[in-house]
Amino acid sequence: MATTQQKAVAPKKKSEGFQGVRGAFWIIVVCAIIAVLLFNFWMGREANFADASKETPINVWGTIFKGGVIVPVIHTLLLTVLALSIERWLALKTAFGKGALPKFVANIKDALNKNDFAKAQQLCDNQKGSVANVVSASLNAYKEMEATAGIKKAQKVAKIQQAHEEASQLEMPTLTMNLPMIATIVTLGTLTGLLGTVVGMIRSFSALSAGGGADSAALSAGISEALINTAFGIGTSWCAVVAYNYYTNKVDKLTFALDEVGYSIAQTYEANHGEEA
Repeated sequence: MATTQQKAVAPKKKSEGFQGVRGAFWIIVVCAIIAVLLFNFWMGREANFADASKETPINVWGTIFKGGVIVPVIHTLLLTVLALSIERWLALKTAFGKGALPKFVANIKDALNKNDFAKAQQLCDNQKGSVANVVSASLNAYKEMEATAGIKKAQKVAKIQQAHEEASQLEMPTLTMNLPMIATIVTLGTLTGLLGTVVGMIRSFSALSAGGGADSAALSAGISEALINTAFGIGTSWCAVVAYNYYTNKVDKLTFALDEVGYSIAQTYEANHGEEA
């Protein structure tokens, strides 16, 4: 009876380059500091108002400043979306590797069809990135199963698929990191803007009530200032929706490429090897 000697699957490679920011909380902190500084020293400067009491804005920056303390909160969310969008772009650029992903997948499948595993491994070494790491782990499992005796073909195919799935799971956290935070800001942006609007409306009507009359000009100014928060809140949510859908689509494309190549490797082994005892 043939003796089965199990070998450990070769360690997965770590992607080279930018891997993403794991401590995204500090991105929010930095964005909050920047937002507060802009609110106080740019929007709140005297040049944006007709009087020293900062009651009558003369430009858009002064009007935004009159939106109140909700303004820096919304700006923090907006700056966070922009920062995380840049962070995701850099991380996914590393994950996709150096060459075009569709071309890499096509070349890998062509090498597999020709049973040229040396070329397939060379393509992975040149491509780098998450897809190349997963394909490389699957190729190592393929070679291991070829050198392993005493296992049926179906079990070997299953082990190759398992190695592929494990390598994919190792890479997925890097691909989806910080996307849930962007998705959260999609809702928070609009809700925070509405909160600022409601607070501004309450302040406006309270001032009119205290004055004892219905000053339409003052009421219009108050509503205009309050709606600034709504505008910026919706703008923030708009940016967050675009960023989230864009990067989610890129992750889906990469995941599809992983599944396609993993299936091809398993099917290649099944086609090249007869039933084994």
